[in-house]
Amino acid sequence: MIYSDPAIINYANPSLFKKGAAVSSHRFLIVLTFLATLALPLVAAGADDTTGSRHLDNLGNELRALTAQVSPAVVQIYTSSFGQLTPQAPQGSAVFGQQQATGSGVILSEDGYIVTNNHVVNGAKRVLVRLSPETMGVPQGQSILSTGGDLVGAQVIGVDHEADLAVLKINKTGLPFLELTTSDDLFQGQMVFAVGSPLGLANSVSFGVVSTVARQLERDAPMVYIQTDVAVNPGNSGGPLINTEGKVVGINTLIMSQSGGSEGLSFSVPSNIVKAVYDRIRTFGRVRRGVIHVLPQTLNPLIAKPLGYEEQWGVILGDVHPEGSADKAGLKIGDIVLSLDGKKMENARQFIVDVYLREIGSKVKVEVKRGSQTLTKEVEVFERHEPNYHFFDRITTERNLISRLGVLGLDLDKEAEQMLGTSPRRHEGVIVAALAANVSLLGEAFLPGDIIYALNGQPVKGMRSLKNLVRDLDYGSGNVVQVERGGQLRYLIMIVE
Repeated sequence: MIYSDPAIINYANPSLFKKGAAVSSHRFLIVLTFLATLALPLVAAGADDTTGSRHLDNLGNELRALTAQVSPAVVQIYTSSFGQLTPQAPQGSAVFGQQQATGSGVILSEDGYIVTNNHVVNGAKRVLVRLSPETMGVPQGQSILSTGGDLVGAQVIGVDHEADLAVLKINKTGLPFLELTTSDDLFQGQMVFAVGSPLGLANSVSFGVVSTVARQLERDAPMVYIQTDVAVNPGNSGGPLINTEGKVVGINTLIMSQSGGSEGLSFSVPSNIVKAVYDRIRTFGRVRRGVIHVLPQTLNPLIAKPLGYEEQWGVILGDVHPEGSADKAGLKIGDIVLSLDGKKMENARQFIVDVYLREIGSKVKVEVKRGSQTLTKEVEVFERHEPNYHFFDRITTERNLISRLGVLGLDLDKEAEQMLGTSPRRHEGVIVAALAANVSLLGEAFLPGDIIYALNGQPVKGMRSLKNLVRDLDYGSGNVVQVERGGQLRYLIMIVE
């Protein structure tokens, strides 16, 4: 995925997902076409050229007023960190030093709370925010060039990795700020604007339309995005997506591209998610998410027919964690979820988000169908705990690299279990401590923290047994790896080239 700050993080095909993008070459033609369309009724009615010009001037003045309204609340963010400066260098020859990056953010309160993307500030040792002159109360002069504004230090109040959001605080008051409005009112074709600092060019504006109001990039993932055709570039990350009223409907986060440039596929975190994360970080310093220890999956005919279910659509429980709250309440693997607190469940994402929002310690009523029975179970909501993967001081490339799988592995033992922060389902296996680069591995991917329990049905008892099993794999053959991820068992399909 292409995020809009300079560093590139590839979650999938690196040629498809990158951080940022270039401006589409056809943008100017789109604007001309749009403006020409507005003028057509005037021509048909026999209006003269001056009348049409006035209408176009009115449109330009409206856009000018809108950008003047929102720009003072949009900031540029600078970060400094220490890391590898030559990521493509051969092993052992990399150069480390100070890294600098830039992104965007939006002020959401007069006392200096700012929202940006987590990947903009991730790993930063120092965060600075550049405020516009208008933000500081400096009137705009006669020159068309900006005076640059003020640079102030910022504190990272909290971050949320799942939504890729971060909340910053600067020691200023009386600041201009923008309002978060509901993203529920967005519609396909709605005009929206992105404001930020693409490629470090402060206070830049681009516009387009909403392509889709809710795009899910990974199946059953709780995150959805607003998809637009707005031009987004490196440095736009964390900047606001605004509507024609000047209200924030999303935070610009990533683009999808095959060329590395903007191809009209930009994605923003919806304002409803932004508000939930922002409010929780300001209140608790972190995001608290509720769980009931199940893995919901979206039910469709491809799953229902082979399993003999009459229901073709909805939510099915793919896993119920032993001794978890759902297990203790009597829910079972294969149960079809009909409703949650009386609300019909249509897909796994809806189920996950609805449970996320419940108060920790509260109870939810889950109505399920099991065979010919319809049952209602009351399940307690627990806080989801994130595992802590501090494995790096225990691994070396020579000892822990499994090159054919592209992972650095670690024996699952008592010390490693303590680092995980949760009790694994089994007590023999291999923990994926990190991922290697340039691996010829097709299919589904490992994630750091995965615990490998079996390969092609053969149990993995530790690093030695996994290396022996991997050594015998045929090139180009399909392989099934059983892993535990986030406390849930699943199968991954991989092909070793």
